[in-house]
Amino acid sequence: MDFKNRVILVTGAGRGLGFAYARALAESGATVVLQDIGADSDGRREDQRVVEDAAASLRSAGYDAVALHGAIDSREACHRLVQRCVADHERLDGVIHNAGWVAYQPVEEIEEEGFDRMMAIAAKAPLWLAQAVWPTMKAAGYGRIVLTTSCRALYPQYVQKGLAAYAAAKLAAVGIVNVLAAEGGAHGIVVNAISPVAKTRMWGVLDQPEELRPSEVAPGVAFLVSSACTEGGWVLRAANGQFHATRSVEALGVNYPRDLQGICATTTEEVAAQWSRIALANREPRA
Repeated sequence: MDFKNRVILVTGAGRGLGFAYARALAESGATVVLQDIGADSDGRREDQRVVEDAAASLRSAGYDAVALHGAIDSREACHRLVQRCVADHERLDGVIHNAGWVAYQPVEEIEEEGFDRMMAIAAKAPLWLAQAVWPTMKAAGYGRIVLTTSCRALYPQYVQKGLAAYAAAKLAAVGIVNVLAAEGGAHGIVVNAISPVAKTRMWGVLDQPEELRPSEVAPGVAFLVSSACTEGGWVLRAANGQFHATRSVEALGVNYPRDLQGICATTTEEVAAQWSRIALANREPRA
């Protein structure tokens, strides 16, 4: 797939998944702008050398890569980052928001500061980045935006204790995708989400993993940020070189909100009595 003359911004691109995305795009001809504050695993401290070294390694391989410093933990910071990209390259065709971290806190220990930090990077930042790049993409009649969610939030069977704040932020990203996909359609702006699984330092893996490699997720992200992807509102699950696109789809025959094709009940007692049918209702329309 040819990304020649495309400029793509990747956040959290200094290591792990973000760097794998950047490399895949660079190998396909894109000019890649790598953003990363070089934070440690809990999102604190900063080391500019992380993103500088990542961009330098791509340039040494003959690719077009630029490092940009700066946090994305506020609306102003996100706007500054996008404005600099556009000023430097006179365009910005795609944004991949990968930056984030995992913080385990049992519900009794969650504090507002920690919750707000998680929301700032995983939910607010992608919204502010999209807001900042929106006028440029509208004017071009083209744009691709990829947010990051997680199966740890999407599916109850995969949740992990202590990830309430993380799950809240990752589900918020899906809601943002749904709305931006609807808003962007008329302007050629396609917005989707990636739900990746890979062994990175967030998993506790420091060396190149033998399985669940970040490089096995990258082709899916590259597709989402390419011109070949023309439909928004999807969550692309990616793991171990396999991909599965999903999104919430209403049941057949529903006339929202008056007829949910559900089980009828008029009292609390009827809801309780019918709960086994309500929870496991056949999603096909009834005669």
